[in-house]
Amino acid sequence: MSGGAVSKLEGKVAWITGAGSGIGKALAIELARRGAHVAVSGRRMANLESVAKEIEKAGGRALPLGCDVTDEDDVARAVAQVVRELGRLDVCVANAGFSVAGSIAKLSAEDWRRQLDTNVVGAAITAKHALPELQKTKGRVAFVASVSAFVPAPGLGAYNASKAALRAIGLTLAAELHGTGVSATLIHPGFVESEIAQVDNQGHFDAARADKRPKNLMWRAEDAAKVMADAIVARKREVVFTGHGKIGAFLGQHAPGLLHVAFTRGPGAKQIKTLTK
Repeated sequence: MSGGAVSKLEGKVAWITGAGSGIGKALAIELARRGAHVAVSGRRMANLESVAKEIEKAGGRALPLGCDVTDEDDVARAVAQVVRELGRLDVCVANAGFSVAGSIAKLSAEDWRRQLDTNVVGAAITAKHALPELQKTKGRVAFVASVSAFVPAPGLGAYNASKAALRAIGLTLAAELHGTGVSATLIHPGFVESEIAQVDNQGHFDAARADKRPKNLMWRAEDAAKVMADAIVARKREVVFTGHGKIGAFLGQHAPGLLHVAFTRGPGAKQIKTLTK
């Protein structure tokens, strides 16, 4: 970690949604190590209070607060509480989200609404209510999207659509904010350690659920947090990681036919069909 990275966040205030575990938790601790005070929000207060203790150990002030991003009033209250208790807002990270799994032929309208309400509307409303405060500090807003925005993996149509929509929101906001001093950063992780595979289609965490993602491609959350923090500090418009994530995103943009072949006739096609039944 460079001294410049520390100085750019020293005394700044960050707010991260969905910060009770995984990437959100790791990023909160990383920003604290770089000198920031961090508010962490989500629906599981016990997790948030645990994260807050780690933020304080890393040298930052911490503020755990309950917030459901599907409730706009809740989001507005969270922003007000961050500013009231920590004094300002310099970085907002819209990270809250989960994955609805299942083939498009079998997903219900309620499945779709639940997915988009959290991953898309929740992120947009988070940014909306943070922006007035970010404009005062010439701050930064970041969206945690996914390589799934580029890679239409079967069985994850709702999740893929939500992350593609989030990419559109982030790029649009970056254009709308041009010249204001506020930056918008889109972050697209590949496979990273998290609880996402242990959350069901209703958004409920179940520790007994198996994570079927490929372990040999999995990044540690702490390593992902460093990449994310660097991108936010540098005010990058868009960043894709990991290595396999970059390959997937490139193919999705420039050679979608190859991805189609891989999904329908490649070595993993039978396994994909089993997962989508």
